[in-house]
Amino acid sequence: MNWLNASFEVFGEHVLWTDLIGNVLSLAVVWLAMRKTLWTWPVQLVGALLLLAASLHADVPGNALKQVLFCGLALYGWAMWTRGRREADGLVVRQATLRERLVLIGGLLVGTAVVAQLFIHLDWLQIAWSPWANAYIFVGSAVATFAQSRALVDFWIVWVLVDLVGVPLALRSGLYVSGAVYGIFFVMVMVGFRNWLRESRGTQTHVQKAVTA
Repeated sequence: MNWLNASFEVFGEHVLWTDLIGNVLSLAVVWLAMRKTLWTWPVQLVGALLLLAASLHADVPGNALKQVLFCGLALYGWAMWTRGRREADGLVVRQATLRERLVLIGGLLVGTAVVAQLFIHLDWLQIAWSPWANAYIFVGSAVATFAQSRALVDFWIVWVLVDLVGVPLALRSGLYVSGAVYGIFFVMVMVGFRNWLRESRGTQTHVQKAVTA
């Protein structure tokens, strides 16, 4: 399995192929999600597995745990989107209800607090730099992916909030490709948010017209 540790240098910096390819696939996931294609989830699964290998090599256990969680969420999202596409109206993009937004925000806040304490007190995790930032990204990524599996427009907003912390954390951990990708993510996420928001408003208008007809 030496290929998992294969690397090259760019401007004197050590770059893992697993980190590079995994992040390229992560960018592809954003592009695929914008188009609501089912390929979003298997590509995300493969990307998460590669980034898991990169995180283990770089001794970033918090990020490694996040990738393990992503694998599970990718399977869940795959199942949810498959079921949604089989329904009469297909996969319907919509804005979260007030209750759903409160659940997402509550999950982000409470989850971050709980996971941060685990990162602080579990020495084997070796979270040497900002356990709170690691916990925030870990939980925020999970919340965003869960909202994405439910086809909620709000998942794009959560990703923006995660990116704002993800860039410095990745650079500080030595995952330079990941740091650069987080920056590209920000632009793509804003485009995706605009497209999904526009579609959700069109769907809502269509439903309102059908009700009043």
